[in-house]
Amino acid sequence: MTATTPAGRPAITDDRVELAPGTVPADPRFVNDDLLPVPVERRRWTTYNFTALWVGMAHNIPSWMLASGLVALGMDWKQAVLTIALANVIVLLPMLLTGHAGPKYGIPFPVLARASFGLRGANLPALIRAGVACAWFGIQTWIGGQGVFVLLDKVFGGWSEAARVGGQPWTLWLCFVLFWALELAIIYRGMEALRRFENWAAPFVIVGALVLLVWVSAKAGGLGPLLDQPSKLGWGADFWPVFFPSLMGMIAFWATLSLNIPDFTRFGAGQRAQVWGQTLGLPTTMTLFALLSVLVTSGSQAVYGAPVWDPVALAAKTDNVFGLLFALVTVLVATLSVNIAANVVSPAYDLANLAPKLIGFRTGALITGVVGVVIMPWKLTATPELYIFTWLGLVGGLLGTVAGILIADYWLVRRTVLDLEGLYRADGPYWYRGGWNPVAVLAFAVGGILAVGGSHSAPGTGPFPEDGLIPFLKPLADYGWAVGLVASLLLYTALMRHGTAARSPVRSR
Repeated sequence: MTATTPAGRPAITDDRVELAPGTVPADPRFVNDDLLPVPVERRRWTTYNFTALWVGMAHNIPSWMLASGLVALGMDWKQAVLTIALANVIVLLPMLLTGHAGPKYGIPFPVLARASFGLRGANLPALIRAGVACAWFGIQTWIGGQGVFVLLDKVFGGWSEAARVGGQPWTLWLCFVLFWALELAIIYRGMEALRRFENWAAPFVIVGALVLLVWVSAKAGGLGPLLDQPSKLGWGADFWPVFFPSLMGMIAFWATLSLNIPDFTRFGAGQRAQVWGQTLGLPTTMTLFALLSVLVTSGSQAVYGAPVWDPVALAAKTDNVFGLLFALVTVLVATLSVNIAANVVSPAYDLANLAPKLIGFRTGALITGVVGVVIMPWKLTATPELYIFTWLGLVGGLLGTVAGILIADYWLVRRTVLDLEGLYRADGPYWYRGGWNPVAVLAFAVGGILAVGGSHSAPGTGPFPEDGLIPFLKPLADYGWAVGLVASLLLYTALMRHGTAARSPVRSR
């Protein structure tokens, strides 16, 4: 049971806070059932649940393409695994810092953002995160549908010869739509259904990846050829210009979750569960999966003369019907497990925060599904350069900026103490000026410009000018996530500590 203080304020029992009975806010502009804190008795996700969540999310086709894409860019397997392992150790820290508010207060990401951006201003980071998630949802759904299409074409034949609609066979569109509908059907059943799905999906996908490694190593004549593929970059002047933007791209891959991880940790049984679950689940799983990916991609280079960085295209090279069907099921489970957890949960909450009276969790999920279709996601994964440098680099810079503000506000300004009821009240301490905190907006603008202002593309490989959008910021572009996070964190902390907005709210104890 959670006690209450004599004044009726929310009380802390083993560091977890909930609203006192009878104090549930009722303002429809800022409250609905999905945005309210999770009651303490419903916060029961364990270390295993969080570990399984990360295993399920990490073992997916786009994360496979990250690692194998590094090999395609010229790295050897050691360089690619090192890059990904380092990136995931780095991104784990902001993940744990922002995740702390989940078990303690039971609140999702957009409600946590109200403390720093204001009750209305929180829609700015929430919509940025939602937009990125919708794009990721589309990418994952397209890849999943395409994988189903390729494998079914191998099993039954003739699918690729079907009449074309919009430049693609109608059978491909059918696979895409069916895959999309299956994802939304699962998430529509709620977070408890997601937890159960992730618990068994995680080990299944690991088995599928190991089977693919065994198959390609047999084709290559053993593991020797897989490990002998040399680096085209070496460790000198050619390596570092690829390493640093690749490192930022790897960080950016999970930078989305470093913001909205409270959407999941709010169901945690305590801090120990989320800290150990994420620490055991994220860096270890991504490093293992990266190792499997680069070994398989190196093996494909040894077998076919060129790296095949798409695991679906590689699996389609076999003529064994059982192998193809097993690969088909693995593709389905792998893509479902990450896409539902990483790219539907967050925008569903974010869109609910935009209009709580009109949009609930399920409605937000359906909107995410529609937006994810109309962005034409197939273009973002056309080449490893566009996928890693342009898409992930730009996204990472913006999300790193938001993460810096959230961490600065929660840890450095407020020392993890929030007025829980005040997060839902227009007359509370987080109203600032008309519901917006000018300090947060300024820190976001400055950090965002520094992080992505220098974005550039080599001729013919991306949408940006070769000299950068803002040429003198070009040297910062390869470090966008780190630049955005550090700049916004320092600026926000300095301005809040020296301004009237720095006053701490009424303590929830």
